[in-house]
Amino acid sequence: MSLLEVKDLKTQFFTRDGVVRAVDGVSFQLDAGETLGIVGESGCGKSVTALSLMRLIPQPPGKITEGSIMFDGQDVLKMDDDDVRGIRGNNIAMIFQDPMTSLNPVLTISRQISEALELHLKMDRSEARRRTVELLELVGIPSAKKRLDDYPHQFSGGMRQRVMIAMALSCNPKLILADEPTTALDVTIQAQVLQILKDLAREFRTAFILITHDLGIVAGMTQRVHVMYAGRIVEKADTGELYANPKMPYTWGLLRSIPRLDEVRKEKLVPIEGLPPDLISPPPGCKFEPRCQYRKEICHEREPDLIPVPNAKPDHEARCWGTQRVPGGGWLVDLDWQSEIGDMAVLEQIKAEVAQVAAEAERATPGDLPPGVSQKEGI
Repeated sequence: MSLLEVKDLKTQFFTRDGVVRAVDGVSFQLDAGETLGIVGESGCGKSVTALSLMRLIPQPPGKITEGSIMFDGQDVLKMDDDDVRGIRGNNIAMIFQDPMTSLNPVLTISRQISEALELHLKMDRSEARRRTVELLELVGIPSAKKRLDDYPHQFSGGMRQRVMIAMALSCNPKLILADEPTTALDVTIQAQVLQILKDLAREFRTAFILITHDLGIVAGMTQRVHVMYAGRIVEKADTGELYANPKMPYTWGLLRSIPRLDEVRKEKLVPIEGLPPDLISPPPGCKFEPRCQYRKEICHEREPDLIPVPNAKPDHEARCWGTQRVPGGGWLVDLDWQSEIGDMAVLEQIKAEVAQVAAEAERATPGDLPPGVSQKEGI
């Protein structure tokens, strides 16, 4: 039996403008000791999914409207509030995105970590304090014993993130949700924090869900990857398979946006044009269709299912008409996405035209008229 099994999870926010479908039918599972990456642009539903697993969605305006979250054989959505508090921080822990706003500024570091130890593990205050020192040393806080009574503002950003990791590990949870754990950290501290998480997963057999928009981080940290877009999972596969053989144009766009250090740079990075859809009134068909350069009429009419795709491993699934051998689809099945870099010529032409207009504007004197406009027309 899987440690975590999520089925058709839907989380919505009821606002004055309408219902925001932040998580719209997400399903996945996670085994003990496994690491799963959830990636996608900002606003795709990654963090809301994690907060839903912890039952931390603010009500109102948010509400989990459908689905089930089976954790260790129990449905979290059917538990009462006391039972949920019993597993939150004890069996399931979360490393939040911003440690400065997640830590209480008026409580010492020692108090914030030891509180969970006293509540869930029934330690007395002195025993919890000793365990807090061990946890801070485990995550690499220098002179941990001397810093127990410091406040969050006395720590650097990297050190605050380490404190958050120590809090998450305090009760030896079975599952840790890491929501952008390296946000706003420099690359050196990022590497150290990620190495700590990797070592802990290996040593304690803790299952991790790593939530990020950085596919570079996911590559070295996870065993499986789920790509989210507009509240839905649009592709799922083993990490190696996803990077070597992606089957969703949105994933292609994400991968094309990553700088490569292992090969000679031949082309400029290709951005994904446009913006994510409005989750109050999303497009009728494929949610990525308005931004996809490979779209056809069927993409606008109907949304594809998340199903296994050809020329891939059996557990590799994608939500794309073009890469599915189904009636009306399949035109991207044999496409080499690495050589097919998209409308690069069009993008370069647009950039050249913009640069030319800017150059003409710079050369113009204050009284000049735009090219092709007569003095009479200007008046």
